[in-house]
Amino acid sequence: MDIVIRPVEPGEYGELGEITAQAYLLDGLLDFKESDGYLGELRDVAKRAAAAEVLVATEHGAVLGGVTFVPGPGPMADLAGPGETEIRMLAVARAGRGRGAGEALVRACVDRARATGGCRRIVLSTQRTMRSAHRIYERLGFTRTPERDWNPLPDLDDIMLLTYELTL
Repeated sequence: MDIVIRPVEPGEYGELGEITAQAYLLDGLLDFKESDGYLGELRDVAKRAAAAEVLVATEHGAVLGGVTFVPGPGPMADLAGPGETEIRMLAVARAGRGRGAGEALVRACVDRARATGGCRRIVLSTQRTMRSAHRIYERLGFTRTPERDWNPLPDLDDIMLLTYELTL
């Protein structure tokens, strides 16, 4: 397997946005399906790339998936505070799953966090049903931080995001 992790190129924004959107839709992660407001955020790779680092996993030139690495507090951070980086929007196309792309993307974020001056930990949010992602995080040493769990839509009681962190 020759998976390469690198920054997304502008010509790949649309493709990665669609991979991310379809991963969330097909896995049933959007409560409001096609009308979910978060779908636009998932597709807007240009916006993410302007405020954070977006990485892709490729194999033989084909984009398998991507992740957004947030180097600290700022417009793309949901959780990250001082001394923290954040991982967001990890997604791998169905055709690319089970081949190590997701883990390679998370490992690349860990490497970037270690290279970020003053970074003490990496944080992330995940949904209860993202069990494959949970296994990756736990295998790489992330631990649950239930005290940081949060609801992005407080008007809806059943949307609670779980949080994990990795202390560096």
